[in-house]
Amino acid sequence: MTSLKVALIGYGLGGKIFHAPLIESIPEFELCAIVSSRRDEIATDFPGRTMGDSTVDADLVVISTPDETHVPLAWAALDAGKHVVIDKPFALSVADAKSLIATAEAKAKTLSVYQNRRWDSEFLGLREVIDSGRLGHVTQFESRIDRFRPEVRRGTWRDQNLALPGFWFDLGPHLVDQALVLFGMPKTITLFTAKVREDAPIDDWFHAVLQYPETQVILHASALVPGDTPRFAIHGTGGSWIKYGADVQEDQAKAGMSRTHADFGLDLRQARFWDAETRSKRHFIMPRGDHATYYRLLRDCLLHGAPNPVTPGEALSTMIVLEAGAESLRTGASVNLPV
Repeated sequence: MTSLKVALIGYGLGGKIFHAPLIESIPEFELCAIVSSRRDEIATDFPGRTMGDSTVDADLVVISTPDETHVPLAWAALDAGKHVVIDKPFALSVADAKSLIATAEAKAKTLSVYQNRRWDSEFLGLREVIDSGRLGHVTQFESRIDRFRPEVRRGTWRDQNLALPGFWFDLGPHLVDQALVLFGMPKTITLFTAKVREDAPIDDWFHAVLQYPETQVILHASALVPGDTPRFAIHGTGGSWIKYGADVQEDQAKAGMSRTHADFGLDLRQARFWDAETRSKRHFIMPRGDHATYYRLLRDCLLHGAPNPVTPGEALSTMIVLEAGAESLRTGASVNLPV
């Protein structure tokens, strides 16, 4: 097989801004269907093409829908013999995640999770400085997604599941996945959440503390931060590295910039590094962010037997941490994690 037909389920922000254009950027992928009620918008975005609205002919099904639909849609696609990509979060419980993995194994189909933030420019830069050894032994790491969205949007699907800590399951999968890539599974997690906007229907602030044997990790997010805060701050025996500003790809795509534009994915805001021995400061240029890397690696996985870019096991580990965080919130205590 030299090419694959791809069906995308969902055409909200994730489907329209991320998945559809990224799938289209892979020559070996044919986007044959978009399953969504937004037929007029799809017709406008794909002029001159007859875009199907069924997954029947697809080899690969990409799910970018409200969180509670991920598992049933993935089960249906796997049962129909399709490879499946699920947007984060993988599932809403560890039990469902394990069930999906078992189904994929039984059907001998690839199951992968779209963790595009692994290819954010600042995360690529962070990995470079860690791998360089400049930081020495890492003792502290802080990862934040702070936004200023004072107006509460009502009636969105994100507001519907009040049984779960909403912001934690929305932004937490990104931050947890990145922490696990860097440091592996923590010993314990302690989660705090709050509502910082008046009349917010769900929590819109969280602060998670992940404890490792020799490293302390803080994951934080807020919907009400007018000022600038570091996206990453990491400290070690060899120095400190701090990066302000988040990856630009989403904003560029929303503004209509083509992913083939020379400036796409380039973040001109440099990171700062303080050397512990010399006390000198220097700046680091960020690598180009490239979310399309996920789909290139997925293509190589499906067509050439290369490794899955985000394995079900990795996604399950993220789900274990998310669920443990929710348990910590319920009990008011730290929760031990399987190491």
